[in-house]
Amino acid sequence: MVSGGCVGAEGEVDPEAVAPAAATEEAVVPVQAPAREVVVGYALTTKKAKSFLQPKLRGLARKKGILFVAIDQKRPLSDQGPFDIVLHKLTGKGWQQLLEEYREAHPEVTVLDPPGAIANLLDRQSMLQEVSELDLTDCHGKVRVPKQLFVNTDPSSIPAAVRRAGLSLPLVAKPLVAKSHELSLAYDPTSLTKLEPPLVLQEFVNHGGVMFKVYIVGDAIRVVRRFSLPNVDEGDLSNNAGVFRFPRVSCAAASADDADLDPGVAELPPRPLLEILARELRRRLGLRLFNIDMIRQHGTRDRFYVIDMNYFPGMQSDILEHAQSILRFGKANLCLNILDIIDRRISCLILFLL
Repeated sequence: MVSGGCVGAEGEVDPEAVAPAAATEEAVVPVQAPAREVVVGYALTTKKAKSFLQPKLRGLARKKGILFVAIDQKRPLSDQGPFDIVLHKLTGKGWQQLLEEYREAHPEVTVLDPPGAIANLLDRQSMLQEVSELDLTDCHGKVRVPKQLFVNTDPSSIPAAVRRAGLSLPLVAKPLVAKSHELSLAYDPTSLTKLEPPLVLQEFVNHGGVMFKVYIVGDAIRVVRRFSLPNVDEGDLSNNAGVFRFPRVSCAAASADDADLDPGVAELPPRPLLEILARELRRRLGLRLFNIDMIRQHGTRDRFYVIDMNYFPGMQSDILEHAQSILRFGKANLCLNILDIIDRRISCLILFLL
């Protein structure tokens, strides 16, 4: 006996009886909803917007259903959008207050990142405090921060302050405000008096001239090698004097990933160590978009130092993936069918990044 239709006297299915059933089945076939667009409102400086929102990123975003919309800083945020995510890198108390008020009024919108949390990485006097408080001495390696000293006094008193703090030359001098990337290397006490406070003095640790930039975007981690300052030996200390300035120690053009390096210098930090470090810093800092500058002490394999941290790294594709993952995992109030659509669109992007 055939199911799904009426049976005639000869045991055959009546075509006229089947047709309405088929038509009924066709009528109830669900129509797939169009993919929902993810709207990312951005508030960036002109320079940052130009470097971040490049044509390649915009094209990739369109393919993944992500729309970037500029935020008008002269208008109330609540009058704009609606946004799924607000991405920003602006400073100033006025902007911070506007953003905090918007977060309270629109808890359904993810703000990357909270202004108060970002402030922790804008001051070099305190940015490494969370790292120094971590106990990672038995986690596939040791992670520390170099000895450092905050200086905000007359330059002539810096040598005495350095002696009292027990710091050893050479010292890296960094502007107090992390927005500036200019660094100086002071070899002798006299050169310390030529520095311009306020600044942070950090002991220089020999690291084979290679730095590891660890980009943290949500749960994702990416590590790249960059050329850095070369090792300094006793001969350098005795033969060099003065302050050597470096506009930017590490930049995209100084990639060391393809260079022929000593394996002991080029070996990346252990992945488990980076995962633990990233997880703890995400939790302590309350941030999801930042990077860590790490070095390995020369002549060791498992002794690392975090020497700097920055908010909003330049890994555009990783940020794009994180924008999707926020909606994929972090928005319980979104409809399930929207989450399913976003889940399908994210898969090829993950493969592209990995």
